[in-house]
Amino acid sequence: MKPLFKFILSLLLAVVLLLVGVFFWYRGATQPQLSGRMQLPGLEQPVDVVRDAEGVPHIYAKSAHDAYFALGVVHAQDRLWQMEMNRRIAAGTLSEVLGPKALDTDRFLRTLGVRRNAAAIVRHLAPDSRAALEAYADGVNRYLEQRSGPLPPEFLLTGAPAPARWEPADSIAWQTMMAWDLSANWTQELLRMRLAQRMDMQHIEAFLPPYPGDAPLKTRDLTELYRSMAGATEQLEKVSRIAPPSLVEGMGSNNWVVGGARSKTGKPLLANDPHLGLSAPALWYFAHLSAPGLNVIGATLPGLPLVVLGHNDRIAWGFTNTAPDVQDLFIEAVDEDNPARYRTPEGWANFNTRNETIRVKGQPDVQMTVRESRHGPIISGALPLVDRAPVDARRNVIAFSWTALRPDDMSFQAGLRLDRAHNWDEFVGALRDFGAPEQNMVYADVDGNIGFIAPGKVPVRRADNDLKGLAPAPGWDERYDWQGFIPFDELPREFNPKSQQVVTANQKIVGPAYPHFLTSEWTLPYRATRITDLLDAKPQHDLDSFAAIQKDTLSLAATQLLPFLLKTQPRSDAARDALAALSKWHGEMAADRFEPLIYNAWTRELSRALFARPLGDALMKDFWDHRNVHQPMVDAMKTMDAGNLWCSGAQAPKGNLPRCAEVLSASLDAALADMQKRYGADMHAWRWGEAHIALSEHRPFDKVPALAKYFDIAVPSPGDTYTVDVGRNNFRDDAAPFVNHHAPSLRALYDLSNLENSRFMHSTGQSGNLFSPLYRNLSQRWVDVQYLPMRTVRAEVERGGLGTLTLAP
Repeated sequence: MKPLFKFILSLLLAVVLLLVGVFFWYRGATQPQLSGRMQLPGLEQPVDVVRDAEGVPHIYAKSAHDAYFALGVVHAQDRLWQMEMNRRIAAGTLSEVLGPKALDTDRFLRTLGVRRNAAAIVRHLAPDSRAALEAYADGVNRYLEQRSGPLPPEFLLTGAPAPARWEPADSIAWQTMMAWDLSANWTQELLRMRLAQRMDMQHIEAFLPPYPGDAPLKTRDLTELYRSMAGATEQLEKVSRIAPPSLVEGMGSNNWVVGGARSKTGKPLLANDPHLGLSAPALWYFAHLSAPGLNVIGATLPGLPLVVLGHNDRIAWGFTNTAPDVQDLFIEAVDEDNPARYRTPEGWANFNTRNETIRVKGQPDVQMTVRESRHGPIISGALPLVDRAPVDARRNVIAFSWTALRPDDMSFQAGLRLDRAHNWDEFVGALRDFGAPEQNMVYADVDGNIGFIAPGKVPVRRADNDLKGLAPAPGWDERYDWQGFIPFDELPREFNPKSQQVVTANQKIVGPAYPHFLTSEWTLPYRATRITDLLDAKPQHDLDSFAAIQKDTLSLAATQLLPFLLKTQPRSDAARDALAALSKWHGEMAADRFEPLIYNAWTRELSRALFARPLGDALMKDFWDHRNVHQPMVDAMKTMDAGNLWCSGAQAPKGNLPRCAEVLSASLDAALADMQKRYGADMHAWRWGEAHIALSEHRPFDKVPALAKYFDIAVPSPGDTYTVDVGRNNFRDDAAPFVNHHAPSLRALYDLSNLENSRFMHSTGQSGNLFSPLYRNLSQRWVDVQYLPMRTVRAEVERGGLGTLTLAP
């Protein structure tokens, strides 16, 4: 048997060595070429791509066409799977590679028609904008044609086919999906519709209160309107669960700018950190484009040929989300005798229809018919009605209006021209084409000017519209129709303000004299207040003081709520210890402290105790997040002695309302018991950062535990939903309620006295390839609020660089 044993052992060893060899070959073969020469037909002249020490490509071209072409090449080199997934999401073709589990998402995106509308937008663009898209697509496609190595590991693991040709409409479609992330307030309309099934108007208005200092926005009685539509509401509720997630619940981004009088350099300083969902790889990809008439560096989106956020030789800019109400749901009445028709102010009209074929991996194709009314696609038809559906789900359908689903959305064109703007007038002129999503844009230039503008298409609603876009409106009543859009010259703006500073952090940006309605659902002003306080604390600033502001983790939300929490009567030794610790804590959401975990766990249980019963399990499951529960929780605590709609005061409970004091005590005990189960008995050993891990999730392997541990990127992090260094967690996630899913997707600081001093950072690394050393190399530095230099001078870029790749025609 010895010879046989030796043979088997040798064979196994050979197989192992072969597999190891294949792995190392594959790992190397999937890496991009960083130096040497690459022949790519379609270029006009040679282009040098210099990758600096962190893998940021600096593209030195002799024409803008070649710069956009080369950007397509490097995006495909480093982020091919991300681009493929982004394209499939927008087009509703995920099921082709992910199978039936992605079918519902495809149904929703096909119903919206994002990719179809993108193709229409491309046809409306100016020739130079179409040329940029075509040059970029040519770069992607020429690279795909000439590459000889294997595809990234996601293609291998999913069995996905090699990418099809990239088309200009793919770029615009992904831009629309970015607008989706920042515009999806339709879910709040659905929330009001669902609340009306359970609550009276007094409770609805208390649960969704106005912006601090504003009077409640009066609407018609929602219960009267919606209680006969339980079936249509249920159908829309199901559709909301298959829609791609939007991230407006955290609604966070910061930017600010100071003029020369407030700067140690005598020239403006500008800061920006847009807050978006964390992903692996990061949403952003840093790049520098240099060509005659074009020298711009900053954050690009793989799939788009422009720098979205950054600076050129003359100006710098930054965005935060304005979050206006640019989406409305319309209830369309269907003709019961002829379901192909719906009611309009002029009588019955036919739905426009189209047929969609969805290919599903391993299963037959799925056919679906999409209907559209005069208001937009019928999203309540994204899922087929079951036979037992209530009558009103057949009699009423829900149409979706959104400013980004228009063939005249020229936002890409605006962004392309923004990269070339040299002064305030050219900056503003470029933004006349900006449609969606409306953004608060701060501006600074090398001449010392600063400014702010909020461009975008915002619907004008009639004075007699008694729903104000807050809830689904009867589609047959013309008073709810949009009356065009706010004229561009009447959108909020400011140039060289006397204060020498502008701060936007999604707070209310207009005063009572502003004549137009933007929204009543502004983000609570904690971050804006904190940034302003920190700016006002120094007469003059530099980039280091700006960096300290971006790193700030004091939660004004916590400092507002703490005095009420500390009134709690403890019912256990653990509760007594927790209250003693919180009494010495000042609201700093530091990763190495235990108090932030007690506070966040407690507010989670407190909000559950206050609202779970009146809302019901289904509503709490779908809408239990900071955006919805924080302000009503604060309001309840302010009135706890007298009692309120959610808990009663010191007297005997009203009806079945619990006493507020008992809710506080019981919720603290519940929170501590939960934390002991999760993190052990010793609260002093708990750490906020370990619970509040910043999780950058890979698509789609975050849903596959065996793969997620390799592809996801997790780093302990500080902050909370309302700190400047934001880190939003999800109360609804019972398994991991404190994990940070929504944070600064990038940070940037711009010095207009010398733009070469500017800095930036994003959350993962430049590469989307798991096997690359650049896949996660930035993550810890990002959490620590460190930065990369934002250099454009070639000699500085080449110092310590990874290589120079010459792209030749």
